[in-house]
Amino acid sequence: MLRPRSSMLRAAGALACCWALAGTGAQAAATPEEITVLTPAPPTLPGFAPWILAQARGYYRDRGLKVNLMAANGGGVQVAKQVGAGIALAGSSVGDAPLFLRPNGIPIKVVAVLGGHSLMQVVVHDDDARIKTPADLRGKTVTVGSYTDSIYYSFLGMLKHYGVDKKAVNIQAAGPTGVWKLFATREADAMVATPDWALAAVNAGAKVRVFYGDQVFPGLPQAIVASDETIRTRPDLVEKVVGATLRAMREIMQDPAAAVDDFVAAVPAYQDKRDYVAQIIGAYARDVYPGQAVPGKMDPALLQRLQDFYVKEGLLARRAPLEDFYTDRFVGKAP
Repeated sequence: MLRPRSSMLRAAGALACCWALAGTGAQAAATPEEITVLTPAPPTLPGFAPWILAQARGYYRDRGLKVNLMAANGGGVQVAKQVGAGIALAGSSVGDAPLFLRPNGIPIKVVAVLGGHSLMQVVVHDDDARIKTPADLRGKTVTVGSYTDSIYYSFLGMLKHYGVDKKAVNIQAAGPTGVWKLFATREADAMVATPDWALAAVNAGAKVRVFYGDQVFPGLPQAIVASDETIRTRPDLVEKVVGATLRAMREIMQDPAAAVDDFVAAVPAYQDKRDYVAQIIGAYARDVYPGQAVPGKMDPALLQRLQDFYVKEGLLARRAPLEDFYTDRFVGKAP
């Protein structure tokens, strides 16, 4: 039996309305959620390649995120403060940073560790026959980026291993540029460096030898940090950021050359510096990122060793449970 025309029109109108509402919902679902992720230096530096590549290759976008990568004025401490205050969803820090920051009321945790090896390297001039091991740094001038970062603390651990009192070394905090420039101009006998700084000195003409921190005093590399509140209320966002960034890190290890190509395409300022980018990304792919059975997972035994050393040296007032400082709940997920 045929329906009355008025009934058919009402049905058609209702169907059109449903389609319109469905279209609106689909559009809303397709709108990415905008978040801010902080880095302690300009995020376009090759040392932050996992973040840049996760952005350029669409891994954040595929997870429904629009990530604004921004540098925090003031370096790593400001990253932690702003992440802890909820101003940014996550940030790039160092794996042991919460050991120092949580006792000062900054509620952050490591949610992923970017690699299995320390960032710290002690770099000396290749032709300086006086320095055969780090024990020979007594009486020498050594530049560091800062007296308050984990790289410096790892250096103190290395000196301790060799029985060298830090007061026996002329240690100068020269900032992220001065640390390698003073070394390259031979105003310093050695520098405590990250892979980036070591290569900056080489590109400035220095011929170097390197003592790797992991050889005597293992440390933690870069890490992704998030606040307690964000971990509690928006674990979905944390998982998306961690998953995308770790995917990029794994791919850097698998194919550094492709990573260099995509990095340079994403950061055109490096178009004429491809070799420099290749050196840095290659150093991280070779010396920092490998070594984790599960990419991103914290090494609790190493974290405990670091905490014990920092307490013994008076850098920390007291010990705290390790679970206060990190969570592995976001690592080991499928890409």
